Amino acid sequence: MTAHDALGEQKFSTELLFTDGLPEMDDEVGYRGAQAARAAGITYRQLDYWARTELVEPTVRGASGSGSQRLYGFRDILVLKLVKRLLDTGISLQQIRIAVDQLRAAGIRDLAGTTLMSDGASVYLCTSNDEVIDLVSRGQGVFGIAVGKVLREVETTLVDFDAQQPEQMDELAARRAARSA
Repeated sequence: MTAHDALGEQKFSTELLFTDGLPEMDDEVGYRGAQAARAAGITYRQLDYWARTELVEPTVRGASGSGSQRLYGFRDILVLKLVKRLLDTGISLQQIRIAVDQLRAAGIRDLAGTTLMSDGASVYLCTSNDEVIDLVSRGQGVFGIAVGKVLREVETTLVDFDAQQPEQMDELAARRAARSA
């Protein structure tokens, strides 16, 4: 049971007044695997492994055979970066999978005010300062990751990358399609 479950769900509004220069948070726009890996601070090999083991799968376009390009959405890249942070702190992959499921259930709008807390064994999703204080006072919180801060880091990183629509073909796919026609 998480602190989020115990204390009830709270909604946070993260609608932006101005979005000039910020990356698309549209579910129909995606970033290629290499861009997603770079933005999350992981290797392409890690990205591929996590997709194949269904830890973090691309939601814009999955792999559909040899040579196809996965496209990762903004939320996917945010989760990739959070997984990397949790791994860096020594959390087990099993506990990270549980945390990823909790993050997916919370949705992106709720994540801006969320803190991931851990005692080194379990991960807790906290949506208020009271939940964080409660965990720390019971000796459960050893460290925390402010999801809103990571969200803004991903936004800043993606400003320099070109997003793609899923129906856009990459150069290799276009050549293959032309040859087979």
